Amino acid sequence: MALPACGARALGRPLQPERGAPARTTCPRRHSRVEAELAASRPGSVAASARAGPPRGVSRGFNSQPLLDEPLKASSSLAGAARAPIFALLPRGRRRRMHDLRRRWDLGSLCRALLTRGLAALGHSLKHVLGAIFSKIFGPLASVGNMDEKSNKLLLALVMLFLFAVIVLQYVCPGTECQLLRLQAFSSPMPDPYRSEDESSARFVPRYNFSRGDLMRKVDFDIKGDDLIVFLHIQKTGGTTFGRHLVRNIQLEQPCECRVGQKKCTCHRPGKRETWLFSRFSTGWSCGLHADWTELTSCVPAAVDGKRDARLRPSRNFHYITILRDPVSRYLSEWRHVQRGATWKASLHVCDGRPPTSEELPNCYTGDDWSGCPLKEFMDCPYNLANNRQVRMLSDLTLVGCYNLSVMPEKQRNKVLLESAKSNLKHMAFFGLTEFQRKTQYLFEKTFNMNFISPFTQYNTTRASSVEISEEIQKRIEGLNFLDMELYSYAKDLFLQRYQFMRQKEHQEARQKRQDQRKFLKGRFLQTHFQSQGQGQGQSQGQGQSQNPSQNPSQHPSQNPNMNANQNVTQNLIQNLTQNSSQKENQESQKQSPGQEQSDSSASNGTSDYIGSVEKWR
Repeated sequence: MALPACGARALGRPLQPERGAPARTTCPRRHSRVEAELAASRPGSVAASARAGPPRGVSRGFNSQPLLDEPLKASSSLAGAARAPIFALLPRGRRRRMHDLRRRWDLGSLCRALLTRGLAALGHSLKHVLGAIFSKIFGPLASVGNMDEKSNKLLLALVMLFLFAVIVLQYVCPGTECQLLRLQAFSSPMPDPYRSEDESSARFVPRYNFSRGDLMRKVDFDIKGDDLIVFLHIQKTGGTTFGRHLVRNIQLEQPCECRVGQKKCTCHRPGKRETWLFSRFSTGWSCGLHADWTELTSCVPAAVDGKRDARLRPSRNFHYITILRDPVSRYLSEWRHVQRGATWKASLHVCDGRPPTSEELPNCYTGDDWSGCPLKEFMDCPYNLANNRQVRMLSDLTLVGCYNLSVMPEKQRNKVLLESAKSNLKHMAFFGLTEFQRKTQYLFEKTFNMNFISPFTQYNTTRASSVEISEEIQKRIEGLNFLDMELYSYAKDLFLQRYQFMRQKEHQEARQKRQDQRKFLKGRFLQTHFQSQGQGQGQSQGQGQSQNPSQNPSQHPSQNPNMNANQNVTQNLIQNLTQNSSQKENQESQKQSPGQEQSDSSASNGTSDYIGSVEKWR
């Protein structure tokens, strides 16, 4: 049978099919160059082998490319004879044996064949084993229809699902690193619900003894009057965040007006064009950039009332507030801020009516700023105001001669500064700690009776926390800020004691309110109970009189005294109940220590008193 026209044009001469091979009636779409060349040299031999494909049971390997790769070209039959490869010059039997050997010993085909046959054999054996086990266990139930076959299939599906889950779990949690593969997840203790924000125990051991007046901070702040809150902003203590809370996050009758693009907000009193807040975001730096205690106490009255005569000024209450921070973290944060070009040149440092001279307060750098300074250079400067900054800004500098270091010895100066800072901090209306944002919010709300709209957020990652320092450098920073370290320890103890005291006071007030409500309900119950009994006795007496109208009321003179006696007993019982419950509550409150959480146990005592009194009356 003749080939089609396209094949005749491509190969030049017709190809004769081999014996026993079916005749081709269509033109092949793709042929390799080797096939064309072999077809030109030996008609029909290679084409037949390409059509026959690999023997049955042998798959094509990774390296065994198909012979039908490239499109057939018209010029391949003419140039193929000259460029015939050496492989095409071998005898036909030799080429066939080489093809078969390469396909059979191909590594990829061998691995796939072994894996497929192994899995098939394993599945077949597992099926028989599971079927035998299932038939022995559930043999009596397998007599109904095809229950055995269905149960085997179901069991096999469950086993395969379990194996798949194990493989997925091992892939997600390799080895013993995953907590799900350990029993510690079941034996680990429950987290303590009384953990504070800095991962320390909420019930700490106080180091300082403070009086009730020191712990009780309840300011009668009249926002409609003349009182003023003054915020002392120490550098790198989180004061910027707290200052934004004061102007944007407080529930007020007349909230502060904050416009987009402006840092300062207008915080007027209700019905007045006068501010109730003296801070960076309300009045700006009216007393200088980051003014300290010495500057604020002498500048704020004049800055608020202006040039008004002192005799005409209203009697204001200035409530000072501030935020403190861990000295090491604050020091590192200020160093990073100075590295970025901060100088605080606008700070006035006014003390005793004048700023310090260049000899009293020299600079640590010579250029415009101190940007890019290393930490060692920052610590080596003896005039660096970052050292013990919190003590210096909270103390009264007029007690030590301001910035003149020659007034008194250094040891005495440090002692006076520290005691002055502690005293001013203790008598402040409020102070908070950066490490305790939620507690700071709580104490401010209880102190000024002003609530925030949204809760504060505790940020555990800051620029200072990203700085990795050695233990030696940390000890040196603590040595440079030894006054701040002692002040922060004092402030933290006072802060936590105030928080615990206020929480205890809140629980006591809530418990007293519940007790008053129970007393009121007890009295109402007793009153209604005895009134109903008196009405029942009166009705029974009226019925008796209606049945015997001829009898004289003077014949039963003991009935009216009985009713009066019942009313007197009711009143005495109510008084005894209230007195006994109040006495027991006072005794319990005296027994409880101020540092422990009190329990509400007066309900059971009051109930037992009530039951005993009723039984006694009966």
